Amino acid sequence: MTETYDQLAAEIRACTLCAAHLPLGPRPVWRGQRSARLAVISQAPGTRVHETGLSFNDPSGDRLRDWLGLDRAAFYDETQVAIVPMGFCYPGRYAKGGDLPPRPECAPLWHSRLFAQLPAIELTLLVGSYAIFYYLPAARGRPMTAAIRAWRDFLPGTFVLPHPSWRTMRWLRDNPWFEAEVLPELRARIGALLR
Repeated sequence: MTETYDQLAAEIRACTLCAAHLPLGPRPVWRGQRSARLAVISQAPGTRVHETGLSFNDPSGDRLRDWLGLDRAAFYDETQVAIVPMGFCYPGRYAKGGDLPPRPECAPLWHSRLFAQLPAIELTLLVGSYAIFYYLPAARGRPMTAAIRAWRDFLPGTFVLPHPSWRTMRWLRDNPWFEAEVLPELRARIGALLR
């Protein structure tokens, strides 16, 4: 019997594989419907996303939406945009601050099955080093900036982006080419895709 999207979604929602490692317990957060044409692959939910169940429902989401040229309504339209983190649940924090990496079990367990259920995806955004290095293994072992600087190499199906957290502000100042060269092309492609 072939797996349906609804069956897979129910299985993901019920997942407790990493429960022993999750300080707030499992609450898988992702979005998307079979008709989605844009995929946003990010790292893992933060505490606010865990609490609300809404992906990128925080200042980093505001920055990402600005980069993409999308308002909240368009960004959260699951018929157009799928948001799939590398880890579906909040992973916890380091003792000195900052969120832990996405749980390593999650993407290998769910991503291929989930993307098999999203056949209309035409453009995938790899947001942050965890997504970039997972999906572009040749980029591993090099600085994330090298992959982002080579953004044209991954077109037309993939864009690589830094994570839009507050920590990225210095990176943006040090790499003005990102806002000058990458974002206009990204916005144009997303506008054409989702119009």
